[in-house]
Amino acid sequence: MKKILILIAHLYQKTAPKRIRNSCRFEPSCSEYMILSLNKYGVWKGLSKGLGRLKRCKIPNGGIDYP
Repeated sequence: MKKILILIAHLYQKTAPKRIRNSCRFEPSCSEYMILSLNKYGVWKGLSKGLGRLKRCKIPNGGIDYP
């Protein structure tokens, strides 16, 4: 399951329009954060942390944020 979710994130990184990919307000990007959190915490906690990050990716949030 973890490998499938990571594959989906990599596919997103390669196929999403550049305008969308470059609009992330955080470093690392939200998709990279998802991959890092899945590797660090496993499927359930990593997915939860990744989705939480996606919810925060709007004004006024932003900056450096590693899992």
